[in-house]
Amino acid sequence: MMEIKVEPGRLPERGTVIVPVGHDGALSAAAAGLDGASGGLIRRALEAAGEKKHGRVIDLFLPSGLMLERLLLLVVGKPEGVSRLDLEQLGGKLVQKLKSLQVREAHLASIEGLELGFSPVEAIGAMALGAQLRAYRFTKYRTAAEGGDEEEGEPARLWLLLPEGEAALAPVRAVADAVCRARDLVSEPANVLTPKAFAEACADLADMGVEVEILARDALEELGMRALLAVAQGSALPPYVAVMRWQGGGSEAPLALVGKGICFDTGGISIKPAQGMEEMKWDMAGAAAVYGAMLAVAGRKARANVVGVVGLAENMPSGTAQRPGDVIRSMAGKTIEVVNTDAEGRLLLADVLHYTKERFKPRAMIDLATLTGAVIVALGHEQAGLFANDESLAQQLQTVAEETGELLWRLPLGKAYEKHIRSDIADIKNVGRGREAGSTAGAVFLQQFVGDVPWAHLDIAAMAWTSRDQPLAGKGATGFGVRLLDRLVARYFEAR
Repeated sequence: MMEIKVEPGRLPERGTVIVPVGHDGALSAAAAGLDGASGGLIRRALEAAGEKKHGRVIDLFLPSGLMLERLLLLVVGKPEGVSRLDLEQLGGKLVQKLKSLQVREAHLASIEGLELGFSPVEAIGAMALGAQLRAYRFTKYRTAAEGGDEEEGEPARLWLLLPEGEAALAPVRAVADAVCRARDLVSEPANVLTPKAFAEACADLADMGVEVEILARDALEELGMRALLAVAQGSALPPYVAVMRWQGGGSEAPLALVGKGICFDTGGISIKPAQGMEEMKWDMAGAAAVYGAMLAVAGRKARANVVGVVGLAENMPSGTAQRPGDVIRSMAGKTIEVVNTDAEGRLLLADVLHYTKERFKPRAMIDLATLTGAVIVALGHEQAGLFANDESLAQQLQTVAEETGELLWRLPLGKAYEKHIRSDIADIKNVGRGREAGSTAGAVFLQQFVGDVPWAHLDIAAMAWTSRDQPLAGKGATGFGVRLLDRLVARYFEAR
């Protein structure tokens, strides 16, 4: 994993240095200093480079008049202005450039002197976040003989030249660490990240000042979480519910975050095809996003009350597994006909949503789940599905989605769709009408358990894992939802 360190001193005289320059040819203070020391080298290089688009890196190897091994001119800015996301993605591009050049260590100078609408700390902090996220790799199970933690050419260290020092980047580090830790959880194989192991990871948040309570099977039975227990009854591993509370906002009702944590999903008796089943280790990505969001708000000491509740279980076929046709009574008292045991996430969430609503009386409640394959059919791997019973909460989520690049597309709820989950023998059934509106069927099922609380459901099945490189993530777990939720808390739920 690449280290990012802060150096409050001057530019080094040797090694690799990266200096920001404007898209209009303007020089940052660091670039101007090096231009003077090199007899105008930087200005000449910019004139010869032609078009200077945001994100372009101009590589000057053994620059004349300087003792540096390499000087990289990083073009920053657009005629219409840049966003924080633009700067984050710029950090990601920079990491990839360093990798392609096989530069192991580099120093990034401040943007001071460029007019971007951000302070130097804000701009470099955003770039540092993007760099950290793009540099992430899950190498825990790679032995030294196969490359281990490091591959040839991987950047090892990026120094940020900021006079404000390490404290200035503490909030950025908190968010980056939270996303990377969520990615770690999603990447872990199911024989390692069992429901118990996930619960123990949640318990470790107590070291960050988060109040954590772990509910084991006996407690779940006493509470009447029969829908969650029905999902888990086919597995030899017991289920858990982890409750994480961050109290940074006085006596206000909390924002509640709820996550689906199916640590492995075979489909149960309605078993999935063998091809691709190994990917079902990441059916707990919604719970990982909630865990990561709690880590982020605690890490930056958010002035808000946030509660995260995750249901953790395995969905396995066995002689004790629930069967298609079974009827179960949820914690809320509603009876559910189980038509397809592979629609298990909504059963687990039904009890966890009801429990969270009743216990914490939240201001708003958001659940995240890799709930349906249907959302991938609808939206591809470009955006997550958003369902909401509250227009204000939906708009808030859309706003922070655009800011973070963790995009959401609003999909419908409504009485017409509730007909899809009517059962002939119970209050509701756990699937809709075959291939019709499958994502909405899952969402309206969950809606039966949220009451009048402002609520949103994020179906992140398409976004939790990527098979292609993205601006802020390589192939594998994305940590989708952590930055989205953290930005939502920061923008709309923190005390001012």
